[in-house]
Amino acid sequence: MPSLLVHGASGIGKTMIARNLSRKYAPEYDPPSGITRTQLLLLQAPPAPDERRFYLHILAAVGALATALSARAQSVASLEVRVIALLRDLGLRMVMIDKVHNLLAGPHREQRRFLNVLRYLSNEFEVSLVCLGVSEAVDAIRGDIQLARRLDEHHLPNWRDDAEFSDRIQTFIAAMPLEKKSNLKVTSLKQVLALTGGVTSRILALVKDLAIDAIITGEGCINDDAIARWTPVWSRHATVGRQLEKSGV
Repeated sequence: MPSLLVHGASGIGKTMIARNLSRKYAPEYDPPSGITRTQLLLLQAPPAPDERRFYLHILAAVGALATALSARAQSVASLEVRVIALLRDLGLRMVMIDKVHNLLAGPHREQRRFLNVLRYLSNEFEVSLVCLGVSEAVDAIRGDIQLARRLDEHHLPNWRDDAEFSDRIQTFIAAMPLEKKSNLKVTSLKQVLALTGGVTSRILALVKDLAIDAIITGEGCINDDAIARWTPVWSRHATVGRQLEKSGV
């Protein structure tokens, strides 16, 4: 089945995309059969390549939490059988694994075993496999040549100074509960990119901060002066840290 590896900077929006798809293809209960059908199963890779923990995550994700709790003491092979039995009737078409770069937290042997599990699930249910992670995810997946050949790679780039970014940030601002329209100059948009590095989560943090300030001050909109004065939260933390160091704390 066609599969995909999506990678990009932390905060660029990979998890948000996965969650939106998961909500769009939410599980549906089929009254005649008494079975809940799940076309898309969204999972997060465990902090390290741990087969047992991954199978327990699957059981919890499909609503078999009680089964997962009672199965903690079982062997990995027994957990595998339980998972396969439960997933077989769900009507799966896609499995999404977020934070797949977590695989690199374990030794090479454990990484290979975990990648074998992913390939096995894809083969067993004939489903598309979508893996998401930061740039290191590419190295994680390439640990299994057979799996890497199946996954087309798609990089989510940081925002750039173009019309698409201009439209997007105006959309973000329009979603804020502001009384007045915010008409920003091109120089302000360039400043937003410079302050945030073009990372989606940082852009949203900037817009939210400035929207709150606009409401508190009564300005009613985000203007060019507000963007010029804004200091990133991450820069504020660094400044506080330097101040503490100077004071000997």
